[in-house]
Amino acid sequence: MNKNHSFVGSNVALITPMFDDGSVDYESLNNLIEFHIDAGTSSIVSVGTTGESATVGVKEHLKILDHTIKYAARRIPIIAGTGANSTSEAIELTQEAKNFGADACLLVTPYYNKPTQEGLFQHFKLIAESVSIDQILYNVPGRTAVDMSVDTTSRLSEISNIIGIKEASCIIEQCMEIVYHKSDDFLLISGDDVQAVPIISIGGVGVMSVIANAFPEQFTTMIHHALAGDYRSAQKELGKFLTIDAYLYEEGNPVGVKKLLENQGMFGAQVRMPLASASAELGQKLARYLMQLSLDVLGVICCIKSRWKGINIHDSINMCSG
Repeated sequence: MNKNHSFVGSNVALITPMFDDGSVDYESLNNLIEFHIDAGTSSIVSVGTTGESATVGVKEHLKILDHTIKYAARRIPIIAGTGANSTSEAIELTQEAKNFGADACLLVTPYYNKPTQEGLFQHFKLIAESVSIDQILYNVPGRTAVDMSVDTTSRLSEISNIIGIKEASCIIEQCMEIVYHKSDDFLLISGDDVQAVPIISIGGVGVMSVIANAFPEQFTTMIHHALAGDYRSAQKELGKFLTIDAYLYEEGNPVGVKKLLENQGMFGAQVRMPLASASAELGQKLARYLMQLSLDVLGVICCIKSRWKGINIHDSINMCSG
């Protein structure tokens, strides 16, 4: 089997649980890892942008990566978020992730400094040449203010250890061009939850998902339907999440998904400044959304409480709905 098959399916962009003082809640992180192993999630992205990589220092970033890789103990592949504005810092993070035993690294395009396409090419090329680990590019122009072109992606795909791209441009034509120009073993992975099924239909292999933090089994099922060509079933599953997807980004990511997890009774919704905790209004929207879900969905997502707090499943469902 091609080693890249580890990342085909539903990959979760894991949040980093935190206490009220902003310190990392490692016990809840362990429970969250177990949750995704049990749910059949394809892989975990640790300390990516949803994991608040922008607001953890380098030492803490590496500590979280090391802990996650050691705790997972090869039971689920771990993709380390190692992107940075500075090429040298990205190389340092990527090298350390390799030393820890990560299965691959995810590298977001540099943000704010807005490099040219040639700058992007040289940035990713040097990282790939410096560290011999599988690397996945991450294009998310809505957050970084730079859009990596199809031509740049195609050039980078020729480098042997650049194995794919998490594409979150939300431009389906751009994704189609990537598929047209890429080699057979270069992975196109959706970086946008609601575009996951359409992107698979044109040749993508899965998603790196925010919503899957809370709904891993549902997203795994949805992606498996799509990969099998059963797009009707996949779209029906995806339709359940269209409303909540918009809510999750109203006040910044991962503010929304952390509040969703708190509403499910998993752990607190604390985020690192300069992000602010979710407003009462957003919390109410998410609570109303949970109430509208069927009990079978609620039962799956809330059963994690038996691992967290030993709460009876029926009480868990009531807490999610209240």
